[in-house]
Amino acid sequence: KDQKVRINNREKIKLGHAAKANVLGMKLAWFAEKVEGREEPVSPAEYEELIDLYLRRFDGELEQIKIVQAIGKHRANQHAAREAVIKTTLEMEKQHFGGGGLELPDLCDAEHFKKFQEWNGDAASVQHLRLKFISRKSLRSAAAKGEGDQQMVE
Repeated sequence: KDQKVRINNREKIKLGHAAKANVLGMKLAWFAEKVEGREEPVSPAEYEELIDLYLRRFDGELEQIKIVQAIGKHRANQHAAREAVIKTTLEMEKQHFGGGGLELPDLCDAEHFKKFQEWNGDAASVQHLRLKFISRKSLRSAAAKGEGDQQMVE
């Protein structure tokens, strides 16, 4: 019985890591799509705009949920769980970007940008990418220094 419990716990841990890798993989895939076909690394100002766009990625879906909720009384809570998940996720990401940073590749650095462009989009291979915590403050200070083609401040 102890053996079975241990195996179940191991499986739960594996699933947790897989889910985390998948969430990170989806986030990175969003950014990969936005810089696809681009030759040069992004400037700190462009990266900030890109992240702001990322933080607005659910705007359309939230608008649809509002419309559905406005139509009928009995549908008011139909998408409440999805809406709550989206709002919680966005709030957390906005706090991270405003504070310690979001875990992302340094797309302002030529070497990291090239490696990110070569990434095949597989969530399992995310571990081979070098990620940093990118914050609004670090991007703005890098933009002010004009060091977009050099490494950003961590």
